[in-house]
Amino acid sequence: MNQSNVSQIKRSQKESLLLKELSKMLLQLSLDDKQLEGLTINKVELSRDKSVCSVYLFDSGGIEAFNNKKQALILYKPSLRKGIADALQSRYVPQIRFKFDIKFERQQRIESIIDEVKKEFKKD
Repeated sequence: MNQSNVSQIKRSQKESLLLKELSKMLLQLSLDDKQLEGLTINKVELSRDKSVCSVYLFDSGGIEAFNNKKQALILYKPSLRKGIADALQSRYVPQIRFKFDIKFERQQRIESIIDEVKKEFKKD
């Protein structure tokens, strides 16, 4: 196993841990702050140097609803980083960036179109 594969595996493991911990924290925040209800974390990506963590979130209200909730999330960013530091016992905690998961929205749109086509074929 070469060095790049090992590095990629370690980054994937850390992404998985970050996803787990951030999901727990977001659930707790949404229980405390009703403004954050409806947000779900779909994916977490670390940069190559592990200094930036991109958190891909989805809101059923669309990108406009996400942008409104993003302002509240930004206020909780220091607390989230502190929680990650405590949970992961890591020397360095990455910066967090919140992004809307457009891929998930597209996937849902495609699935709804497929469901409509299935219904039309059942009528015939």
